[in-house]
Amino acid sequence: MFSSGALSDVRVIDLTQMLAGPFCTQVLADHGAQVVKVEPPEGEGMRRTGPFLPDDEFRSFGGYFQSVNRNKGSIALDLKHPEGRQVLKELVSSADVLVENFRGGVMERLGLSYEELSAINPALVYATVRGFGDRRSGESPYYEWPAYDVVAQAMGGIMGITGPDEHSPTKIGPGVGDTVPALMLAIGILSAVHHARRTGEGQLVDVSMVDCILALTERIVYQRSYQGVAPKPEGNKHPLLCPFGLFEAKDGWVSIACATDALWRKLAHAMERPDLAEAPECATNAARVQHADLVIGALEAFTGQRTKDELKAILGGKVPFGPVYTAEDVFGDAHFQVRNMLVEVDHPGSERRVTIAGVPIKLSRTPGGIARRAPMVGEDTDRVLRSIGMPVDRIRELRATGVVS
Repeated sequence: MFSSGALSDVRVIDLTQMLAGPFCTQVLADHGAQVVKVEPPEGEGMRRTGPFLPDDEFRSFGGYFQSVNRNKGSIALDLKHPEGRQVLKELVSSADVLVENFRGGVMERLGLSYEELSAINPALVYATVRGFGDRRSGESPYYEWPAYDVVAQAMGGIMGITGPDEHSPTKIGPGVGDTVPALMLAIGILSAVHHARRTGEGQLVDVSMVDCILALTERIVYQRSYQGVAPKPEGNKHPLLCPFGLFEAKDGWVSIACATDALWRKLAHAMERPDLAEAPECATNAARVQHADLVIGALEAFTGQRTKDELKAILGGKVPFGPVYTAEDVFGDAHFQVRNMLVEVDHPGSERRVTIAGVPIKLSRTPGGIARRAPMVGEDTDRVLRSIGMPVDRIRELRATGVVS
């Protein structure tokens, strides 16, 4: 309905808000899924979060909303009204997937629970993402707690190993507590749709934000099990590999990662330190981890005397290397241009076009893409309702009563 791609025959009802849910459904929409974003008449709350363009006369949404709601249609529907809930059930009857990220119990109170909707459409894949999961998969003692990205990062363990030192746990910059669960949920949805297409059986797909961050942080589990330790923040180093991290240059920082002894030897020669290539303290990864101060000191002495561009010329293509980029650097690097990772779209209410991140998953035969900007509130209401066979007269009645807008 709204784009083409590998998922063009998958219909998704999107009841999500904020970041985790919309990011998940956008991944599906980027690959052609027909995603209908169901919003209250006043629109999802994140529409009112900036940044906004200075000349945006409509203020229908800002950059935050634009970045996670492209390729979707919007229907404005009042689920507090009985007729609004009936309309949702009619949408569900022909859908493959429904995604929601309300707090536990909200959909039950509306009479729109997994059990009630799957009775209407037995093949429905009902997907949820919440801070601590859905009680049907195992009721967490924190089931009733609200959660955001920072909570998932904290309790999932990733903050506990991130920071400049063991006393300074640090939040990861972007909202990985939302986006990683979103990706996990998308994988679960596609798995369940595949099963439903084969068997006619839908199911519940349940993702906990905290669980997903623990899975992302995986090494703390095996370190605790194998070594009996509880890892702490270790700055820009790696506890098991050396050298592997960030190193200061004259004009910023660079990343260098030598996970094998062969790569270390290449690095040592590039540093014009062949003596370190085979030295007993450096010849193996185990030795380098044990003598990390020696290795890192020698590498920092080398990087600290050179600019990022100079280091790129010396190390680029020889060992795993990359300068630490700002957004300005990203916009200036040809990689992101040729990979179509910086995409311009329209913004309603402004004469300017804006840039958002592109689609990172590249398919050779059915490529995804960005076919349209994020929608205005209810921009596609009539089109969506007509697509399920709703008569024009009934649509007019729903508008007149405020059920849709």
